[in-house]
Amino acid sequence: MRSAHRFTLLSLLFILFIVLAASLGTLLAKTAGTTPAQPRAIAPRGELTADERNTVEIFALTSPSVAHITTARQALNLFTLNVLEIPQGTGSGFVWDEAGHVVTNFHVIQGADAARVTLADQSTWRAKLVGVYPDRDLAVLRIDAPPERLRPIPIGESKGLKVGQKVLAIGNPFGLDQSLTTGVVSALNREIESVTGRTIRGVIQTDAAINPGNSGGPLLDSAGRLIGVNTAIYSPSGASAGIGFAIPVDEVNRIVPRLIREGRIRRPVLGIAAASPAFNKALGLPPGVAILRVDPDGPAARAGLKPFVPVTEGSVVVGDLIVAIDGTPTPDLDTLLDALERYRPGDTVTLDVLRGTERRQVAVTLDSSS
Repeated sequence: MRSAHRFTLLSLLFILFIVLAASLGTLLAKTAGTTPAQPRAIAPRGELTADERNTVEIFALTSPSVAHITTARQALNLFTLNVLEIPQGTGSGFVWDEAGHVVTNFHVIQGADAARVTLADQSTWRAKLVGVYPDRDLAVLRIDAPPERLRPIPIGESKGLKVGQKVLAIGNPFGLDQSLTTGVVSALNREIESVTGRTIRGVIQTDAAINPGNSGGPLLDSAGRLIGVNTAIYSPSGASAGIGFAIPVDEVNRIVPRLIREGRIRRPVLGIAAASPAFNKALGLPPGVAILRVDPDGPAARAGLKPFVPVTEGSVVVGDLIVAIDGTPTPDLDTLLDALERYRPGDTVTLDVLRGTERRQVAVTLDSSS
């Protein structure tokens, strides 16, 4: 009986083998005459759109002007007494002229002991600090690269910008050099705070992706001209959220030559100390710069300006409130300081001053800051 079962099982296995072999033979017969698999044919692409051609041309024109900036802190090895360079951060910049000046943000190099600039041809140069203006988050470096390696960026203007214009940003987000993003001018005349707490006005807002590492890189118009320096983003996560800010080129073009010549911005002074906005509010004063102290030898004193003087608690001798300079309203100290930046020591300005209810104009010759 057991032999019969074994015979039956072997018979079934044999039949199954015959069926599978026959099926495999049929499959091989069907595929034997077919053509082996080949790469797919490439579909025609056609011409690039006008906007694509513009983007490609701008990148080819301006990317050689964009630099990758790395910074380091120096530390002393207590065992070997060797000075070590510890990487600190990265950012972007751009070539300003054939003398080797490179513009970036002040916060890119803030606190660094050393900086290196890598050009688009991947050559790396040790940078020297030429000048900084923290109030506008701008810095100028210099490298000793030969002129043939330097491609100064074309300079545009920001005063004629329109919301909706195409813009391009090139930089080194997260250390990925020569990265291009595009967008539009989202808004104009924004205000952001500098590293010193001063307000930077006239800022360009863009939705071109700007990420950590883009700081100091150029914002370009559709002609490939510099219109701003990418400086900050608004983002809860720290990555691009489509709200980036750039310092307008008109401001950059005013400040950078002065940094190259003098190393810093020497703002002319009035020789006063100003009150806080809370002081104005407490006394019910209109918008303006209330004078709390006058330098005895300064321009304001020579012009006869007087400070507010506290007498008793809640009581003051009324002094002067500066409400305009050469016709430009000065509702707060930041606005007054911005206006003063456009003058030179020795220039004479006309201040509109309120003392109580009396409004008068006073001519003041500006001094140099120390």
